[in-house]
Amino acid sequence: MPQLQRITIAFSQFHDEHITLTAEQQHYLCRVLRLQSGDRFIAMDGMGKWWLAKLLGTEAQVLQLISVETELPIAVTLIVALPKGNGFDEVVRYCTELGVTCFSPVVSDRSLLNPSPQKLERWRRIAKEAAEQSERTTVPTILEPISFSSSLSLVANKKYICEARGDYPHLLSCLQKKEDGESNLNDEKTIVIATGPEGGWTETEIEDAIHAGFRPVSLGRRILRAVTAPIVALSLVAAAHEI
Repeated sequence: MPQLQRITIAFSQFHDEHITLTAEQQHYLCRVLRLQSGDRFIAMDGMGKWWLAKLLGTEAQVLQLISVETELPIAVTLIVALPKGNGFDEVVRYCTELGVTCFSPVVSDRSLLNPSPQKLERWRRIAKEAAEQSERTTVPTILEPISFSSSLSLVANKKYICEARGDYPHLLSCLQKKEDGESNLNDEKTIVIATGPEGGWTETEIEDAIHAGFRPVSLGRRILRAVTAPIVALSLVAAAHEI
């Protein structure tokens, strides 16, 4: 199948074998991409399904279901202490491309950003666009920002907190091996990884995370920016589970 443009369609837009396109989608397909009636594109629901569709003016006809597999074999939730400025925009964009399942933005003791509701809408739009661009079948969930202490209750098979200071094992080695040296990959279905703000986590936050079942890990010998750390962490997960 030739490379086709992908757009995310809400469930409410499906009617029998047709899709009602929004004004924004019509503009994008017809004005930006210059598709004409009869041209084909891929409609995705953001929850794992793709359809081949044919443009018919203000709507589209569903031609067939497409079977694809582009997701990581493991569900990954990133707890990200919000960086200053628009840094979380980059985190959402690049980690969506890498395969994250869910973002949990948090306000930590050293966070410098208190996001507005408009920020959440912007992040979700960025995630949708990045999922379309990277040919994912699923659009990551972005939870409403909460305090770091509240995020510690998230449930997963494995939970890690990344810390630049201290003598901790590397995240990659933890993903690949158990304590007895046997492979750990097949046992993990869900992972939660927490990355800190500018200035890092406080000692109290590290202690609280350990008490909640998180394992402190390192991302290497260098000090990473708050924006870089979650991207590196997710890259390591992808490397461990896809190579």
